[in-house]
Amino acid sequence: MKIGGRRVLMCSCEGSMPLDVKALAKALGTEPPERVFTQLCRAQAAAYREALADGEPLLVCCGQEAPLFGELAGQAGAEPPLCVDLRDRAGWSDQAGAATPKMAALLAQAALATEPTPSVTLTSGGGVLVLGRSQVVLEAGRRLSAERATTCLLLPDCDSDLVPPPVRGLGLFRGRPMKASGHLGAFAVTVAGLAGASPSARGALAFEAGIGERALSADIVLDLTGGPALLPPRDGWLVVDPNDRAGLERALAEIAGLVGEFEKPRWIRIDAALCAHSRNGQVACTRCLDACPSGALTPLGDAASVDAHVCGGHGSCASVCPTGAIRFNVPAGNSLFQHLSTLLETFRTAGGGRPLLLIHQSGHGEDLIAALARFGAGLPAAALPLTVPAVAALGPDLLLAALAKGAGRVLLLADPRHGDDLGPARAAVDLANRVAGALGWTCRAELAEETDPAALAALLAGPVPEPVDPAAEFLVLGGKRQTLTLALAHLHRHAPNPVDSMPLAAGDPFGTILVDQARCTLCLACVGACPAKALSGLPDKPSLGILEANCVQCGLCRVTCPEKAVTLAPRLTFTAAARTRQVLKEEEPYPCLRCGKPFASKSGIDRMVERMSGHSMFAQPGRLDLIRMCEDCRVVAQYELEEGARPMAAAAPRVPRTTDDYLRERDGKTEK
Repeated sequence: MKIGGRRVLMCSCEGSMPLDVKALAKALGTEPPERVFTQLCRAQAAAYREALADGEPLLVCCGQEAPLFGELAGQAGAEPPLCVDLRDRAGWSDQAGAATPKMAALLAQAALATEPTPSVTLTSGGGVLVLGRSQVVLEAGRRLSAERATTCLLLPDCDSDLVPPPVRGLGLFRGRPMKASGHLGAFAVTVAGLAGASPSARGALAFEAGIGERALSADIVLDLTGGPALLPPRDGWLVVDPNDRAGLERALAEIAGLVGEFEKPRWIRIDAALCAHSRNGQVACTRCLDACPSGALTPLGDAASVDAHVCGGHGSCASVCPTGAIRFNVPAGNSLFQHLSTLLETFRTAGGGRPLLLIHQSGHGEDLIAALARFGAGLPAAALPLTVPAVAALGPDLLLAALAKGAGRVLLLADPRHGDDLGPARAAVDLANRVAGALGWTCRAELAEETDPAALAALLAGPVPEPVDPAAEFLVLGGKRQTLTLALAHLHRHAPNPVDSMPLAAGDPFGTILVDQARCTLCLACVGACPAKALSGLPDKPSLGILEANCVQCGLCRVTCPEKAVTLAPRLTFTAAARTRQVLKEEEPYPCLRCGKPFASKSGIDRMVERMSGHSMFAQPGRLDLIRMCEDCRVVAQYELEEGARPMAAAAPRVPRTTDDYLRERDGKTEK
């Protein structure tokens, strides 16, 4: 049995789950396996070694023993296999007998080739800076200093009875930390009134005179102040309540492992050309900056910029970005949509009906699913689990694409400990449900913050609506807006209630603009500012038009307009009108007063004449008519208005002087 160029090794885990390999092979369009193993990880490990020796890439149907299979592959000098968990996600279930379509979908998804994600390297030497005001700081510093360079910084209001260590194996200072910057391996803390500890303090700890403001550097910071942290949460900056002994022990254990080089993904990718942050100093969109919990995003010119060393992969910035300028890049490119499509399409092809797409965060959902499999009824046969690095990164594009591709219901399972990051995901779920409701469907998406397997089981037991039929088969090759356009068109085409448009709330990423006809001069400043190419003009006629499908309601046109003539109008239009240019204002060109050549918009010339009337520069009769002329005629008229004047002439040329000129002047003076 081969899938995606990989040989599949099936194991029934000692016969504890049913496997209909013929039905699986038929659903996947391949031949059934020659053998179904029962204990590939133990008694039949020799068969696995033989498969490794053949040199073929392997796909092993076991998640629990993945480390063992990887270790055996390393010993054999072979490529580690891909391992897929069929047991906990499909085989150990009260509905395992009907789970063949789901098993086929999971196998097809696991065999997909995934584009590698770029990474960034963090280097830490292990140096620690401990902040606080109590004896706990000195005790933590003493323990850390046994293995690494350690500095303790006590706050000015620290306890007065602190006892200095008998052997000074660490740096000991007092001062007020004012600000901090950096990341794991390169933190810098600016301290006001820095003072070193006195070496001759006999009783309580004493300090020398302060030396002013200085910066202390460290690879790791342990914050035991008990107050607000100087930096948002990020790797290497550990905040612990000084009274939480268990938390302190966990932090010290974590610090022990923060030495060396670490690879972390470049979680997000930014396309500055699509960013709607600002234009020409006018700020409009700050959604990603407001959503980022780690402070990794900062403005850089007209766009947002990310510090990949600081970024923690929360993903909320990608969810709120209306243009798709920020893309969560793990997995890289459009791999997540490929996995989604393969999962749903294979499930449908294999005969599955009404799929419930369970999207869960890596490191959280697996434990709940395993608990349901071991101690409960397991996942329903129609529940398709999809693992993502960050639930907070999911936006309306993925949710609506999932519905268009045949998901009857989408359940996002999030860790409540990360609840502060989930605001954008909640907004995406709300928008997807409003769209589904307007088109005649019941609630289709929901976000659950659960750690209780029983609560998850109750959620999964809920009804699954009939999916869209036929399911969409479009490929996700473009960005966020292109994906949304394709998904919305398919959902509208097959909707029970195919309305032409629906109203939206302020902040939703769809809509048009309203133009005050009396104010607008068709200067087209808004066209130059629009990052989504939603606004456009015409080359031969003063005109302002909009492609509504591209409008993201960022507001750059509104803040850029010099006449304050633009108002945002959030709505979602499903018809072809949203995908064709609609004229917002148009007028005939203004003809030159002198030669008749069209050269500007009539409203623009009229507004300029109105504003310049009475100005001292145009007080002379006929001066205002210069504004009504084209660039060529204006120069000619300028000469005519200033008779005899030479406004473009240079200074009069100097007359050359000769020796005779000087002699005549001399003689004339002598005669006098």
